[in-house]
Amino acid sequence: MANSMLVHVVDDDQAMRQSLEFLLDSAGFEVRLYESAKPLLDALASLSRGCVLTDIRMPGIDGLELLRRIQANGKAIPVIVMTGHGDVPLAVEAMKLGAHDFLEKPFEDESLLSALRSAFQEPTADQPVNPALEEFKARLATLSQRERQVMAGLIAGDANKVMALNLEISPRTIEIYRAKLMSKMQAGSVSELIRLAVRAGIA
Repeated sequence: MANSMLVHVVDDDQAMRQSLEFLLDSAGFEVRLYESAKPLLDALASLSRGCVLTDIRMPGIDGLELLRRIQANGKAIPVIVMTGHGDVPLAVEAMKLGAHDFLEKPFEDESLLSALRSAFQEPTADQPVNPALEEFKARLATLSQRERQVMAGLIAGDANKVMALNLEISPRTIEIYRAKLMSKMQAGSVSELIRLAVRAGIA
């Protein structure tokens, strides 16, 4: 597996790079570390395989710009971005730019490994429609207007208090609608909800 599953880790935090290297190496991935986007971009022309795992907030060239340049170069290399708490709008933008996935820090080890395994699965022309995505679209039809408004707020990265102010209802009422929304959509987290919303074309 190591020969075909190469992960290019880009993060300006040395401790994070080392932690990811240990985890991925233990899971059987081949790992290359970069303390910034520039060394990866310098080597981009020679890269023929792998997946890029990058932090979204870095000095100089950030994760979004790295993603744009990889896309502009025409490289068919999947990119997974890591975002900090409160970076929901950036995560949505990354997905719209073509990121394969995003992970909100701190994330579970298995969430990262699952995202990477998915990124290495080669898409095929006769690949069936994603059943999870189709189920997500069907559940959307069950939402009330208010639940849709709360969902839009979550995708925009708004806090409960901001949504309450915008919708002229109490923060407690927002919490109730939010809980109903997550239950109806069967989303385990806001990150999962946003990921599916972007892929469904509603974010």
